[in-house]
Amino acid sequence: MKRFLISVALVGSMMSSASAETIGVSMALFDDNFLTVLRNGMVEQAREMDGVDIQVEDAQNDVAKQLNQIQNFIAGGVDAIIVNPVDTSATEAMTRAAESAGVPLVYVNRQPVNVDALPDNQAFVASDERESGTLQTKEVCRLFKEEGKDPARVYVMMGELSNQAAVQRTADIHDVMKNGECAVTLEIIDEQTANWSRDEAQDLMTNWLSTGESFDGLISNNDEMAIGAIQAMKASGTAMDQVVVAGIDATQDALQAMAGGDLDVTVFQDAAGQGSGALDAALKLARGEDVDQKVYVPFQLVTPDNMENFTTKN
Repeated sequence: MKRFLISVALVGSMMSSASAETIGVSMALFDDNFLTVLRNGMVEQAREMDGVDIQVEDAQNDVAKQLNQIQNFIAGGVDAIIVNPVDTSATEAMTRAAESAGVPLVYVNRQPVNVDALPDNQAFVASDERESGTLQTKEVCRLFKEEGKDPARVYVMMGELSNQAAVQRTADIHDVMKNGECAVTLEIIDEQTANWSRDEAQDLMTNWLSTGESFDGLISNNDEMAIGAIQAMKASGTAMDQVVVAGIDATQDALQAMAGGDLDVTVFQDAAGQGSGALDAALKLARGEDVDQKVYVPFQLVTPDNMENFTTKN
């Protein structure tokens, strides 16, 4: 098992003799650009604090492994736990385990099942996914209107179907269409999952291109899949100035693709802010302080016009 341990301990004889507070963190996986920034947000926050030990472990996208990590954290006597869930529909066992042990638990980035019924010493820190796909889709519609493409035909790439963010971001697209919030008539040719993965997205886009179906754009649940799709389109000779491509997260790779004229729209999700916010909530709960059970960090639309404002954020 990969293990990443960061300790920020009390030093010097003049410091308090109290024991360090220990926070156990289970990340869905380390091999993800956005989650790496989120993880680093917690690590950097901990480095700036005296008396805080943060132990971060990689669940390697394995639900059973993640639950085992939670149980090990509890057995090890941590003061609080932070979880970035592998499967948002499989969080009840983690919630119950922490509640039974009286250990505060904070879910970060991915919304747990029954989020409105979390115990008093548990919380959820993320961004409101109802904003993400809505901002993204409205801007895609605006661009199609500007380009005179009406109707506009698009493909939709979804994240992991077990993940609440993927479900909500896809629902956002349909809601914008259904509620008359799109400036053009948007037609979805096909929507399939590429599991947040750049490689899977490249394969999926290659398959779509092989059908010879004409299309005007791609709306992707995240930047990694958008980048994989761009790679497939460029390999096939698709003129990138003739299609609109949209992602979510505003990762540095995505901003580079935008600077190169390949990505048209993304939505900034403050990964570092979510990470530090989760650590702050976990420490407050461990100290018996009040914390809002839902803490939302706002999304922000990113386009070529304002992308420079985000080049140092994720």
